[in-house]
Amino acid sequence: MIPEVVIFDIGNVLIEWQPERYFDRVVGPARRRALFQAVDIHAMMQRIDSGADFAAEIARTAAAHPGFATEILHIRDHWCDIAQPAIPGSLVLLRALRARGVPLFVLSNFGAQNFPLSVAQFPFLTEFDRSYISGSMGMAKPDPAIYAAVEADCGIPPAHLLFTDDRAENIAAAAARGWQVHLFDGPHGFAQCLVDAGLLPPGMLTQGDIE
Repeated sequence: MIPEVVIFDIGNVLIEWQPERYFDRVVGPARRRALFQAVDIHAMMQRIDSGADFAAEIARTAAAHPGFATEILHIRDHWCDIAQPAIPGSLVLLRALRARGVPLFVLSNFGAQNFPLSVAQFPFLTEFDRSYISGSMGMAKPDPAIYAAVEADCGIPPAHLLFTDDRAENIAAAAARGWQVHLFDGPHGFAQCLVDAGLLPPGMLTQGDIE
């Protein structure tokens, strides 16, 4: 079945999200390891993605870990330095799908307050027909409720949706609802998926800008 809609995740699909690598560069590997061992940064971000206020949740976490407060607050104050760069090959695929008239949605775990910061930095995030941002919805992947909310809003049968995400648990939750899915491990693999699905021509696979 040829999908009717392609749904993109954002982090590590359209823009890179590698805070460990960023902090290795900013504070050094040893300090970064100590930070991530003492503070569950990813759990903090999941709370923000689920609806907690971006600045307030980071400040609360910093107050709870005074020995690492500077590093934690750095996430609030330097968000656009951390959540970047864009992944060029994914943008090629997004634009190719758009040129062929394929409807595009985004379904991302992203905070309601920090998402606009990334939109200002990466205007291509406005190129979707519908955007489902977890922090604004008050629920996050892989909660089945967020997939159900997408289905209810767009009115498209689950089997007609093709969703790509870099996290296996998010993909499994979508597949359980009958969505077509692709575990994103790079633009070339997703290009092959789109070709196999009949959405893009085979020539896309030979483009040097899809790596």
